[in-house]
This record gives sequence, structure tokens and C-alpha cells, in this order.
Amino acid sequence: MIVDCAVYRDGRRAEEPADLSDALASARAARNSFVWIGLHAPTAPEFARVAEEFQLHKLAVEDSLNAHQRPKLEVYDDSLFMVLKPVEYEPHSDTVTSGELMIFIGDAFVVTVRHGEDTTLARVRHRLEHERETLRHGPTAVLYTIADAVVDHYLEVATELQNDLEILEAEVFAPTGGARAAASQIYLFKRQILEFRRATGPLAAPVARLAGAGPASPALPFLEDTAEPFFRDVSDHLTRVNDTTESLDRLVSDVLSAHLAQMSVRQNDDMRKISAWAAMAAVPTMIAGIYGMNFDHMPELHWVWSYPALMGLLVVLEVCLYRLFKRRGWM
Repeated sequence: MIVDCAVYRDGRRAEEPADLSDALASARAARNSFVWIGLHAPTAPEFARVAEEFQLHKLAVEDSLNAHQRPKLEVYDDSLFMVLKPVEYEPHSDTVTSGELMIFIGDAFVVTVRHGEDTTLARVRHRLEHERETLRHGPTAVLYTIADAVVDHYLEVATELQNDLEILEAEVFAPTGGARAAASQIYLFKRQILEFRRATGPLAAPVARLAGAGPASPALPFLEDTAEPFFRDVSDHLTRVNDTTESLDRLVSDVLSAHLAQMSVRQNDDMRKISAWAAMAAVPTMIAGIYGMNFDHMPELHWVWSYPALMGLLVVLEVCLYRLFKRRGWM
């Protein structure tokens, strides 16, 4: 469905067009004018009319409807097509959720398609409508502001992930021993970082292309040449995000490995303690087994002090074994 549609002239919102064809024609005829249409999870019939009016490529239209795309940038004859994945992080449940934004930039028009509950487009439109000088740059300003808002929020999410990882790390290595079931928590946290990387990692190449940083970067159509420094700033921020995310992923793997090693050491300690107690229990069992065989010729059975002597021997042996195992740290 179309959630917002407006014509912008000279950095100001002019009107909501009644007919898309007339609005596009008037925007192309006027100077510093463009049409911006925003759609949310459109169906194929709803999007077909927009695609026909703006001559959007059918492959890009298909990608916009499927909404399971990696971040990318594609150039078609009549438009520039970009996919972004905004993310949200819920610290209480330690979950990362991602949506999708598809942006079509063409001659005097912008078409944005949103999937998910992300509100980036609404915030960007509201921001631009209060920044007339920026909005005068037309579709270029819209694409830059959307990319900048998405990447800046990546930085916030990366910071939240880093803070929660520090808390998780402290819980795992707490001396209380309550981290025995933390392996699943660490693994789930690693899955959230992987979800975050799916949004940020593939975006590096498209943003670098917008910034003109590729090995052979021809000028992209429908964008102002003066926008490259601004996209370079977005690229720098995205590089910081990717570096932080990679560090978080390595740290989570290290924490998981250390936790498993810690659990292995604890299990070894437990096995040593169990073995020590079993050895102490084996001594009286062995002696009792010998005297329980009822041999006819066993002199100790007729000795008056045999029982106290045997009990004393057991006590001495048990004390010696206990002190031996205690000295070696087995108990």
C-alpha cells in the first residue's frame, strides 16, 4: 500500500498528486522538483501501477516484492536500485531483527518500498522536510539520508551488542559457578551477531560504489557528482560497524571456547573428587571382603583385640588417604 506520496519543489513539499503520470511529467518539466512515493509491503497488483508509471525494471520490481534480498546496488536504464536492511536490537531478549528497504532513484522520482516494522523512512522524510537546503538536491539527498540513517543506527546497535556481550562475559566467568548452562546463551548471542552481519557486511560494496571508491568507478546515473564525499562519510561509518562486528564475532567465539574449556576443567575436578572418594571407600570394602570369606584358619577372628585393631587400621588408612588427596587438590 502507498503510505505517502508527494511532489517536492525547490526543497519544499508541494502537494499530493492525484495522478502519478501528471505528477512525474510536471516534476521533470520543472526545475529542482521530484516525486517521492513510499510503499509498505505492496502486493503485486498494487506495485504494478507504480512500476508501469515509473518504468521500473521488472527484475528490481520482483526483488521488491519478494523482500528476501541482500543489500546491493544495481543500475538499470531508467533507475538506480538499492537494497538496505535496517536492524533493531531488543536488549531484553538479545534478539536482532531486520527489515528491508528498497529504493528506486530515477529522473525526478524516488520510490521507496518498506518491508517490516522499521520506521526509518518516516523519520527520514520528516527530517528532510525540515531541511530545505538538503532536500533541494532531490533524489540524491533522499538516497544519502536514508543510507546515513540506516548506517548510523548500525553504530547504535553495535554499541548495544558490545555492552550486552560484556555483561554475558562477566556472567560466564563469574566465580559463583552459575555459568554452567551459559553455552546455549553464548551460541544464541552469536546467532544474533550473525544476523547483524548479514545486514552490514554485504552493504560495504554498494556504499563504496556510491562513494566512488571502487577500482573502476564510473559515475552513477541519477546521482549528483558532488554527493561522493557524503557517501564516503557513510562508508567510513559502515567500515567502523563492520570492524566492530567482526571483533564481536571473534570475541564471542573466544568466550564460547573459554567457557567450554572452563567446563572441561570443572568436570575434571569433579571426576578427581569422585575418584578420591571412591578410593577411600575401596579400602574398608576390601578389608571387609577379606574377613567376610569365613576361612576356617583365620587367627585374627579369635583374637580379643582384632576388632578394635581393625577399626583403628581403617581409620588410619582413611585419614592418610584423605590427607594425600587433599594435598594434591583432589578434595
